Amino acid sequence: MTPRRIVLAYSGGLDTSVLLKQYIDAGQQVVAMTLDLGESDLVAGAGSQDALDAVRRKALALGAVDAVLIDARERFIAGYALRALAANALYEGVYPLSAALSRPLIADLLVETAAEYGADAVAHGCTGKGNDQVRIEVGVRAAAPHLTTLAPLRERPLSRPDAIAYAQAHGVPIAHTAAKPYSVDANLWGRSIEAGVLENPWNAPPEDAYAWTVAPQTAPAAGDEVVISWQRGIPSIAGLQGAALVAELNRVAGANGVGRIDLIEDRVVGLKSREVYECPGSVTLIEAHKALERLVLGRDELRLKAGLDQKYGELIYDALWSSPLREALDAFNAKLAERMTGEVRMLLLRGRAVPTGCRSPFGLYDESLATYGAGDTFRHDAAGGFIAIHGLPVAAGAAKASAAARAAEPQPV
Repeated sequence: MTPRRIVLAYSGGLDTSVLLKQYIDAGQQVVAMTLDLGESDLVAGAGSQDALDAVRRKALALGAVDAVLIDARERFIAGYALRALAANALYEGVYPLSAALSRPLIADLLVETAAEYGADAVAHGCTGKGNDQVRIEVGVRAAAPHLTTLAPLRERPLSRPDAIAYAQAHGVPIAHTAAKPYSVDANLWGRSIEAGVLENPWNAPPEDAYAWTVAPQTAPAAGDEVVISWQRGIPSIAGLQGAALVAELNRVAGANGVGRIDLIEDRVVGLKSREVYECPGSVTLIEAHKALERLVLGRDELRLKAGLDQKYGELIYDALWSSPLREALDAFNAKLAERMTGEVRMLLLRGRAVPTGCRSPFGLYDESLATYGAGDTFRHDAAGGFIAIHGLPVAAGAAKASAAARAAEPQPV
């Protein structure tokens, strides 16, 4: 059955612009939904709406019955990014999951916008080999299983050159060219770049692929120092919190070459892809958060959390944000966050975000126990007894193995 009205997740980029034009030409009623996730804050200045207003006007010019622009920056940071930060979420140990984190929010807002406009279907411009189709559709099914989700570019794949040609033939304004055919996705947590020359993993990423970071080798030699304050796991800098904080860290860390990532990653659908990312703010925050954890949390907590953090990143990447397990891990991290208060000093220097100082009222470090100088309060004489007890299982096992070996020796006749 043909849907009466469709809400399209509309970025204004090549794929969704071509898709919108195809729907309009087929006589469909389409509401274009565009989100402000902070992608223009770094380039156009914090709070600038010019670029996103242009996306909305473009959708209307192409024939959408309405085009809505939703400022979702604070919702994205508070409800998604900070939860991932509490888990130090990095996919395959490297990628802060910027694009992956935004997809469950996009799904939720598609559902909410569909209800507002009385739409019976939602649509996206994801391809059949990408991760985002899985994330958006699983999110929509979790929130509104009655809605139909359309994925026309999965049913009728369109190569980037063909999409560019279609757009040029049908009067769809685009920024892509054959010489610079990158596919870019950005939000406050990071910017992802793929396609074009990047599809060959031997090719070094060209400088024109980057927009948020300078090359580390040309970054200022002195670097910059920032002090990030934490209150129960929530970061701030000089009073800035939420979206404003992340935008500022993107600016400062990016100016020092921090956050460039070049990754051969394993997609949900089973293939490997080459992805290039710029994540200056999120990389800096994750490094600072880890440093505070090392000061505040005990050894067993850190060991357990390391495995759970990896799982948390996998849940985000694998389209399982809506799973009960993710909610349970949030509860675990929220309990630990009760002690995550303090300050971390970060040096941003030529591509690196390095913790250089950390303090907290909950810090477990005790200088009088750790020092080798005057004022040492550690009971050195207790160490021998500790070693005997701690090593008892090993010593007992070795004794048993030795006895068994002797018993197995041939006996003299």
